[in-house]
This record gives sequence, structure tokens and C-alpha cells, in this order.
Amino acid sequence: MIDVSKVLKGFSTAEARWARYGPYYAMFPVDFAFEVIETYTKPGEYVLDPFAGRSSSVYAGGVLGRPSLGIEINPVGWLYGTVKLQPADKEDVIDRLMDIYNGRDHFADEAHAMPEFFQLCFCHEVLKFLLAAREGLNWRENETDATLMSIILVYLHGKLGEGLSNQLRQTKSMAPNYSVNWWKSKNMVIPPEINPLSFLLSKIKWRYDKGKPDVHNSNVVFGDSAEELQHIVRRASDNDIKFSLLFTSPPYCSVTDYHADQWLRLWALGGAEGPYTMREKHKGRFVSKDDYYSLLDNVFGLCSTVMAEQSTIYVRTDKRKFTFDSTLEILTRHYPDHMVTVLDKPLAKDTKTQTQLFGDKSLKPGEVDIILSR
Repeated sequence: MIDVSKVLKGFSTAEARWARYGPYYAMFPVDFAFEVIETYTKPGEYVLDPFAGRSSSVYAGGVLGRPSLGIEINPVGWLYGTVKLQPADKEDVIDRLMDIYNGRDHFADEAHAMPEFFQLCFCHEVLKFLLAAREGLNWRENETDATLMSIILVYLHGKLGEGLSNQLRQTKSMAPNYSVNWWKSKNMVIPPEINPLSFLLSKIKWRYDKGKPDVHNSNVVFGDSAEELQHIVRRASDNDIKFSLLFTSPPYCSVTDYHADQWLRLWALGGAEGPYTMREKHKGRFVSKDDYYSLLDNVFGLCSTVMAEQSTIYVRTDKRKFTFDSTLEILTRHYPDHMVTVLDKPLAKDTKTQTQLFGDKSLKPGEVDIILSR
């Protein structure tokens, strides 16, 4: 039986070393994920998270012996989740790292031609390597390539000495013009000289030092929940599977754009050379209240068809009136026979929410958990 205390504190086990894998904006606290899974499920019961983020809920369920399924629309979050649930073998990842590193010089001219942001963000050796990884890693389909790319993304940017970049925040990609002006104002126009091979080798060796995590029968699907759930409903019906816990935190209405906020990591995955708002459905900031309501209604409605009669619905959201009222209304309509409990999660004194920490000054007196049980 897993010792949860060793997962939540320190790095003495493989499960602990991979539990917080992947810096991501507005992350689910790992201890919260394990607490909810342990409280509301038994070993062997199924867990569903249609807005998985970096898949802390799916990871906690799998580590605790609850087969868990997540869905994530952002490739950065999906990559973190799918890799920590089943990372490739260390030796294969190191071999692939050597392949990419040895091919870096083919990208010397392209590296010199990159925009000013990239010249100030990464030294030439790192930039050549990143361009080689961006071109050469088949992270969507190859387990080893996915693992290496996710490790690159973890350390792509952060504090000096902790990442491959000049000084940057780790969880949220800042706008290029802002970063360039900030570096110039601080006289930090020369990025640190880093050998990407030796840097990443040390990170890989540390990550794998206790082995790979033991995660039971759990997976995260890359895609839009509104679409992927239709396939999941059919497969669950065919295999007579019912979920005992729906555990998730939907995006908060009009708060953040998860794709624009991860633009630098998305660039490493083949995206544009700067932040932009995705025009695809469900990939923006949800400035339309109608679109937001429709998404939650659709997703929670589909989820209701695969939940067991005796099940728990646990949804964390924020307290702003429209977001909270809409979420509660939709949940009570789709789960009319469940008893509702609402738990305020006020912030500790002098504590800020994730969104406030990164520039959103709107009033958020904390979060709120909506629990429906039967």
C-alpha cells in the first residue's frame, strides 16, 4: 500500500518525484487531489476529470489504485499528465536527448535569425538545441519523444540557474515585448551560457533516481472534453464501466487564456513565435458567458451518463457570481438526486490566488468547492 505522506512530502519515492511534475498555471494542489480521491473513493473505483490540466487528479487516482481518466485540451498540460502517468525508460530518453543534441548545429542559421526575444532569452547553444527538439521530437505519438519534450518544457524557462532561459517566471510565459524591456531595464541582455546536454542530463538523472511511479490503469486524453466525452460515453457503455467520482476544476470564466499564457512552451511544441488567442472553440479566455455556460452544460451533462448511481461530484470553482451560480445550477440539474454541499475555501491572510499572482487584479475572495453526493 502506498504511503501517501511520502508522496506529499519530500522526494524519497518515485511517486513523490513525479507528483508535482510540470509547472502549470493555476495548478491543482497535489495534496488536495490525494485528499479528495482518498475521501470519496475506494480502491478499484473509477475517477473522471474532464478538465484535467496537468492531471494531478488522474495521477493521484492512479497512484492510489483507482483507475482514472482525464481529458485535457492544452497540449502542454496533456504532455505533463501523460508523461508522469507513464514516463518512458530513462535510458531511451537519454539516448534521444543525445540524438537531438548532436543535430543542433543544423539549426545554427535559423537560431541566428530568431526574433530579439529569443536571442535575449536563450544562449545560442540552447536555442539551436530547442530548434532541433522542436523539429525532431514526435511528442504526440512517441512515448520516448513525449517524455523528453515534457522534460524540456519543465525547464524551458524559470529563475536563473533553474531553467534553460534568462530570468523568467516558470508557470506563465510573459509577453515578448514585456520580457525584452524588462531584461534591458535590468541590464540582463546576455542570456546565461548553458550546455543543454549536461543541464538536462542532470535533471533526467534526478527525476529517475527513485525509478518510475507505480500508476494503475490511468490515462489522460488529448482533446476537447465536449467531443472526447462522446467517445468515452460509448466505450464506457460497451464495457459496462461507471465512474464513482467526478473530480475537476473547469476553467474560470474570463479569467485566463491557458494557451496564450503558455505560448513559449507551445512554441517549443511547434507553435507561433509569440502569444496569440486561439480561434478554435474552447481554447480562449471565455469572454462569452453563453459559450462558457454551454461548455459546462455539455460536459457535465455527458459526464452524468457515465456516473454510478452512488457517486460523488466534486467541482472546484471560483466565487464570482456568474461562474459559481452557473456551475451550481448546471450540476444540480444534471444530478437532481444528489445532496449538495458547498464549501468555502477562503484564502489565508496575505495569500493571493494563482491568477492574482500573475497580474489579474479582479476581486477573488477565494475558491469554492461544490460537492454532490449520493
